[in-house]
Amino acid sequence: MSLSTPHREAIPEGPNRLGIAGIEFIEYATARPQALGQVLEQMGFRPIARHRSREVTLYRQGDMNLVVNANPDDARVSAAVDGEPVLSAVAFRVQDALRAHTRCIELGAWNVASHAQAMELHIPAIHGPGSSRFYFVDRWEEFSIFDIDFKPIPTVDAKPPAIAGLSYFGVVQYIGLDRTADWQAYYTHMFDFQEIPDEQRFGILPKGRLLKSPCGRFLWQLVEPDPWMEEGDESPECLQRVGLGTRDVAAAVQALKARGVEFVESSALHPEDRGALTRSQLGSVAFELVHQD
Repeated sequence: MSLSTPHREAIPEGPNRLGIAGIEFIEYATARPQALGQVLEQMGFRPIARHRSREVTLYRQGDMNLVVNANPDDARVSAAVDGEPVLSAVAFRVQDALRAHTRCIELGAWNVASHAQAMELHIPAIHGPGSSRFYFVDRWEEFSIFDIDFKPIPTVDAKPPAIAGLSYFGVVQYIGLDRTADWQAYYTHMFDFQEIPDEQRFGILPKGRLLKSPCGRFLWQLVEPDPWMEEGDESPECLQRVGLGTRDVAAAVQALKARGVEFVESSALHPEDRGALTRSQLGSVAFELVHQD
């Protein structure tokens, strides 16, 4: 992932018709919630609440919310290959969730049917790449969706501090060969994302097309398979990994290593000031650290 640093004041330069204002949560679907929970706790996330009616746990670190969905009735959980966790959703903070959802449907997005039960919030969503979803959340300031649908875990700090100031920086999406233009058009048309010029990029994995959210608070990276790969060898289109921003990559790497996190280190790739990549765990879970002013 080669994420560029957004402007520190996150001043949008183009239209933002959905009123996107950052990421409210990122969701993993898994049939092995305890194993995934151990990985997340190594990364500094802490379980702070559980859903009132479903097998779903909220993890938090700093201002990052991460949801682990192990609900057996969710098709995304049962469809996970070999039990490997999958990035199953990203929730965008917006000014008006219903209005944002309605606009996306009018632009051609596919609606996700609600399965909210009595006394639960309906969070509008559309289908994303693969089996993933994009949610729209407008309750994230005075009170949040987690205040309604989740029960706090007793004696647990609801706001655990972030290691080395980590925060959500972006998402990497794997796409099909020669599909960059299609997906870029989708994110521009649907969400008003903007392309970042190649000269602004930096990092340890300089590959793919970078897009900036209309609010300027996070990035999206589209990565095609290598052109020499034979047909059938490429992975399906999906959300692949999460980028975490920090002002001090070296300090973050040191702190995470002390917690048992291993990083990819080779002659071609090793942690440095610009970024670092954790070794994949459980077959599919990796995080990328990116320098962020």
